Amino acid sequence: MPRVSKKQQRAQEVLARLKHLYPDATCSLDYQSPVQLLVATILSAQCTDERVNMVTPKLFRQFPDAKAMAGAEVSEIETLVKSTGFYRNKAKNIQGACHKIMMDFGGEVPATMEELLTLPGVARKTANVVLAHAFGINAGVTVDTHVKRLSGRLGFTKQTDPKKIEQDLMKLLPQPEWENWSIRLIYHGRAVCNARNPACDRCDLADLCPSADLTKIPVNTPSKAG
Repeated sequence: MPRVSKKQQRAQEVLARLKHLYPDATCSLDYQSPVQLLVATILSAQCTDERVNMVTPKLFRQFPDAKAMAGAEVSEIETLVKSTGFYRNKAKNIQGACHKIMMDFGGEVPATMEELLTLPGVARKTANVVLAHAFGINAGVTVDTHVKRLSGRLGFTKQTDPKKIEQDLMKLLPQPEWENWSIRLIYHGRAVCNARNPACDRCDLADLCPSADLTKIPVNTPSKAG
């Protein structure tokens, strides 16, 4: 049986606490099919999930599946997704991905990393989200801005490239936990460990975090009466 390193033990303790803190954590994007999740994830690049969820109801009413997306005028998609930012490129990738799904995959989103990466606009982050939440497959660790920031602060990677960060995290955690790690770090990043002013004083991971600002954390001292 392989020996578990101290870093692996700490990562697993962090995950156990995150599971306790966010027991119902799941993908924040609204979707009803794998292709809708794919499209929503493409739209979420450099955009909040909240904003994406404001855009997709109308988008999916007009273009509910890959066939409809592939046959749409790209300008129509652009208009509907404009508020998510980088809308021209996103619309082009959405239509291109759906066209390839129709031509090469029989209208169904493929369920392997290799095949997903052949779709326009799809890199490992998007592929990991789709595989985990649409198909229940842990092919890798989803590395978004929260996962990148928190994994670095927690001392689990020194890398800045998402692919290298993912490789570091995959070595620390059992494969069935890869998406559990990502989704719960995302929740914690939004709620506590934000980019500019992490709330170390109310962070349940502070004692496990080498980056925690200890000056923010109150020290319990015995009372005089004690």
